[in-house]
Amino acid sequence: MAGKKDIKFIKSLNTKKNRLIENCFVVEGKKSVFEFLYSDYKLRRLYTVDKVLIDSEKQIFIDKNTLKKISFLKNPEDYIALFELKKPKPIEENKLIVALDSVGDPGNLGTIIRTCDWFGINDIICSLNSVDCYSPKVVQSSMGSISRVNVSYLDLEKYFKTTNVYLVGASTRGKSVFKIKHKLKTGVIVFGNESKGLSKKLENILDLEISIPKPNKSTYPESLNLASSVGIILSHLTNNISFNGK
Repeated sequence: MAGKKDIKFIKSLNTKKNRLIENCFVVEGKKSVFEFLYSDYKLRRLYTVDKVLIDSEKQIFIDKNTLKKISFLKNPEDYIALFELKKPKPIEENKLIVALDSVGDPGNLGTIIRTCDWFGINDIICSLNSVDCYSPKVVQSSMGSISRVNVSYLDLEKYFKTTNVYLVGASTRGKSVFKIKHKLKTGVIVFGNESKGLSKKLENILDLEISIPKPNKSTYPESLNLASSVGIILSHLTNNISFNGK
């Protein structure tokens, strides 16, 4: 059974500092846990009210009351697991990549990871000041997709200047994405902060700016949710005929 020490330890993993110190993070829910079990992430502990056919030394049975104490969710599911952190894989620069500049909302990042997984995007590059992809809220919002999508943290400006990648930036001033009639197979699509958009430094090195036009002239809402914008743009740019950037 899980004791007070387990509860305190799991709750401590809500912070990035402790996740790095302990080299592990939390995954909740049967679907997400099993997707990680079938991935190359290494399981450290599994807390569950059910019997699961895994290494018995790594499985700890808990009751519903304990489950509520260790869960980060309002409505806990029956599976909570700890997996070890792993280093990102090398970025596949010959494929389409999504980059995120100063993304601060965990729910947005998790949904974007899930959206990229849906559209076959293997790599996401986040700026160094973006929210940590192993935050419990990010992992939960990704619904297991983070077990397949490679998330790296880099100085975006420095990285883009040292690689010959075609840069497409999402902004409010760019060309309508619906006027682009070709599929984007390689390059990087860059999205900015939820409220401030792309930084000027990144805007200055873009090859192309694109936008999602508003179908009506009403004043509100002023903008789309970031994760929604990513979904709309990826849906269009990954479903047209071939276009290889430069």
